[in-house]
Amino acid sequence: MKERLVRLKAVRKFIRTYRIESQEVLLGHLQKEGFVVTQATLSRDLKLLKVGKISDGHNGYVYSLPGDEEREESERTYAHDFLRGYVSIEWSGNIVVIKTYSGYADLVALAVDNLGLDDVLGTIAGRDNTVFVCLREGFTGEDFINRMREMIPELED
Repeated sequence: MKERLVRLKAVRKFIRTYRIESQEVLLGHLQKEGFVVTQATLSRDLKLLKVGKISDGHNGYVYSLPGDEEREESERTYAHDFLRGYVSIEWSGNIVVIKTYSGYADLVALAVDNLGLDDVLGTIAGRDNTVFVCLREGFTGEDFINRMREMIPELED
């Protein structure tokens, strides 16, 4: 996991520093720095970082990171969606079960996915009112709930 965080930091640095027009160019920069990364992994990294392409003002496009203000607004939106839909959180080991109000499972799972928690391996939304969260090895449900409280102070037990 540490390598992922270091790689994400490097991706942000390259996008801010260089004129990156494609994933191939970005992969080249990463490889020069010693990162072993596939195009699929890089694509997931770009999605996680919410990287977009903007016009370079001439006749091409370059990668761009969202502004801090935009990122904070997105996090507030996801936090609000989570609070609006969740009922309770319980866990066993590295599996977390979030009970939601009827019809909110997809919204709550999407919020968890988009909050960018490094300890979350993935989510599965049930048909109606349950979300399963699988945490990375070494993380517990208690770690998850503590991290969620850091991001969403309004979160109650």
